[in-house]
Amino acid sequence: MNNQLLYSVEDKPPFGLSLLLAVQHLLAALGGIIAVPLVIGNVLKLPTEDTITLVNAALLISGVVTVIQCRGLGPIGIRLPSVMGTSFTFVAAALAIGFSDYGVAGILGASLVGSLVMIIGSFFMPYIRKLFPPVVTGTVVMMIGLSLIPVAVDWFAGGQRGDANYATPENLMMASFVLVIVVALVQWGKGIFSAAAIVIGMMTGYVLCLILGWVNFDGVENAQTFAVPQPLHFGLAFPISGIIGMSIAYLVTIVESSGNFLALGNATNTEITGKHLRGGVLADGLGSALAAIMSTTPFSSFSQNIGVISLTGVASRHVVALTGVLLALAGLFPVFGALIVSIPLPVLGGAGLMMFAMIIAAGIQMLDKVERSKRNGLIIAISIGCGLAVTTRPELLDKLPHFFKEVLGSGITVGSLLALILNLILPEDKQITKE
Repeated sequence: MNNQLLYSVEDKPPFGLSLLLAVQHLLAALGGIIAVPLVIGNVLKLPTEDTITLVNAALLISGVVTVIQCRGLGPIGIRLPSVMGTSFTFVAAALAIGFSDYGVAGILGASLVGSLVMIIGSFFMPYIRKLFPPVVTGTVVMMIGLSLIPVAVDWFAGGQRGDANYATPENLMMASFVLVIVVALVQWGKGIFSAAAIVIGMMTGYVLCLILGWVNFDGVENAQTFAVPQPLHFGLAFPISGIIGMSIAYLVTIVESSGNFLALGNATNTEITGKHLRGGVLADGLGSALAAIMSTTPFSSFSQNIGVISLTGVASRHVVALTGVLLALAGLFPVFGALIVSIPLPVLGGAGLMMFAMIIAAGIQMLDKVERSKRNGLIIAISIGCGLAVTTRPELLDKLPHFFKEVLGSGITVGSLLALILNLILPEDKQITKE
């Protein structure tokens, strides 16, 4: 760890510069933070005001948890520059619950109970990590991306299959335009243009939609300028099978966050200890419990902001704590959330396809480091094959009892369970090659 840093973890740049650097982190994280509530709101066809509630609560609690993660609160928080946001890991499990009789109340209730896995798990980090070797973690991350691609494709086409304007040439051209901008910025953009490629691409597409008259401002006109997100806006329900699905997602998030924290240590020239991991994961779990009470989905650390630190050499935790303050302020203005919700679906689709495909790529890169053996090949093939079977043909489960339909309705849950079980029961195999 010999990165050249402009500002180290404990440095405090001048306020004006800190604000500018904090905005940079805000832009890098914003797309990911709003994407999860938008996915859930759009796919479950929630009323616009409910989707705005999800978005604003996500921004507010992301801000609060980011500040706690950076500055620390007793044993809570890693005390490093870590931006926290809503996690894609929970989306597939959340949608499976959302489509059941329990709706959003079931998602939030299962999230609240499931967060105990992370809170308790934070004290047993070495043991839990052993359940998730790279072959399991890589398979699960890849399955997360694969299960979200159909959502991005429907956005790309501008609606749901069967809609009159589904996949019109205009929608496909708009989505492709945004996708090309995002790809170009990621590949050739420098600094903030690369780090904020998704937000910039969406903003460009949004401006073009404004010019073409595609944007519906009804939600913006009806939204309050300022409001505190309401606790328990959707209520809470506690479906047993949903809690199982969420608990698995929390186990996966423990491993993902641990990986992010280790990468963060490398970027900030900090030796990551067990105490760091415990504090970071505990903040994740408590933050996710707070998120459920405040009416939004669970959290994890954001890897894209680690990239911002590596690019800029600014590792100050005080800068990222200021990013948390900005996120919280954004969450207190519902009109901001309403503006975000007014983004036309093809604009989301162009960026979403890239975001979700990048999750698949991350899973592939993790699996690329796994030893080539018959055993690992079986774990990957069976887990992803069965997970995709449920994702692409959900009617496969139609004739099963309701409990099994709910537990196995999410491709990510099926893939995760199989990867965990197969890793525990299959005997070790001779290596064919090793990376």
